Amino acid sequence: MSSKSRPPPPRLAPKPGMVKTFRALYPYEAQQKDELSIDEGDIIYVTDQSDSNWWKATCKGKSGLVPSNYMSEDSAGAIDFPLHEAAKRGNLDFLRESLRNRVGINGQDKSGSTALYWAAHSGHGEVADELVQNSLTDLNSQNKLGDTALHAAAWKGHDEIVRLLLERGANPLLQNNDKKTPFDLASSPVGASLLKPKKCNSLGSLSDDYLGDGDESD
Repeated sequence: MSSKSRPPPPRLAPKPGMVKTFRALYPYEAQQKDELSIDEGDIIYVTDQSDSNWWKATCKGKSGLVPSNYMSEDSAGAIDFPLHEAAKRGNLDFLRESLRNRVGINGQDKSGSTALYWAAHSGHGEVADELVQNSLTDLNSQNKLGDTALHAAAWKGHDEIVRLLLERGANPLLQNNDKKTPFDLASSPVGASLLKPKKCNSLGSLSDDYLGDGDESD
């Protein structure tokens, strides 16, 4: 295989969450310490394309620079937000692969939503559970409409995800841009029961936790 011209690798700043997937057309053996060795057919997670010749990328858990002319868009097309796509589709394997390749767990898409929001919105309990087990996950991230994952789960009637989020410590009192809490959006009796505001003590804090027991008695 003929050698390709190699401009000096630039210093690139990674952009967590902004990731596209590509497939390596050829194998490449790293020549410098800041480069990444890849094999033909590898899925490459590219985080920075600001230089037309060398891209910042991750593959098999390792990061470095790869030559852009060795890359071809994956047959499924470049994915701007692989973690979000995995969450929307309920693809647990792809989600785990994306996390192993350092895709930002709290990255926001164009709507300002995180992968956890889409898992809750789509009702994919296994994906939601995988995400909330990670201590870095922001349970209360709000998108451009002010909605959290808990808002989405309540609105879509995914009661088990509502329960999961509450048990993990999601805040049920946050309001979206329409001043609605998850309780206000709850579309099922079970979800409404789980989210029903409890009595407050003299200091104004909740006297009872949102335990998710489904008990509507006072």
